[in-house]
Amino acid sequence: MSSPLFPSISSQDLFQLDFTAQNPYWKTVDLVSTAQFQVAIDHLLQGRVGVGGYFEPRVIYRRSAHFSGKEDRSIHLGLDVWTPALTPIHAPLAGKIHSLADNAHFGDYGPTLILEHPVLESIPAYPEVKTLYTLYGHLSRTSLARWKAGDEVQAGELLAWVGPAPENGDWPPHLHFQVMTDMLGKSGDFPGVCSRSEMSFYQAICLDPWPLTGWE
Repeated sequence: MSSPLFPSISSQDLFQLDFTAQNPYWKTVDLVSTAQFQVAIDHLLQGRVGVGGYFEPRVIYRRSAHFSGKEDRSIHLGLDVWTPALTPIHAPLAGKIHSLADNAHFGDYGPTLILEHPVLESIPAYPEVKTLYTLYGHLSRTSLARWKAGDEVQAGELLAWVGPAPENGDWPPHLHFQVMTDMLGKSGDFPGVCSRSEMSFYQAICLDPWPLTGWE
């Protein structure tokens, strides 16, 4: 089955990636080096499309001080789709551009789009939700040039492209796709990773994005 988010990618193309401490593979990888990280991803995928990560406790954020603090952040709040740079991304729902920004720090989102979606009909996966926000991180800079806040977006419309390193926050190319019910007053950015002590708070706000992919 193809996806409204990635019409060119079918369910048969997918491979589940595991970034937890239980996967010893990541102990052997120099994650600070984006080039070495890319080699490791390519070795695992073998031409497939990597997916996964919703509320996954990850070890890969040790690559950047962006995730360090009094309590390190390691819990991933969205879904990652690891696919080549410039893969087109389409809007899974109609809405409008809530905000956009280039979060240009090593390990951050890089170019980011956030859409606001009024829920006119009940979405079975998200009962009783009245407004959804979807976040698209690690995009190409050309993706931001197409839009401004308030622009209307149709379901299925070409939205953006997966960004190349280093403009995507200096990651191996992938989309960070996140679904929220509350923007918490933020614009152009929203946490994509939280600390363990924040998990219950963000689980109430950040919904599982998988139903919007359309993949089985």
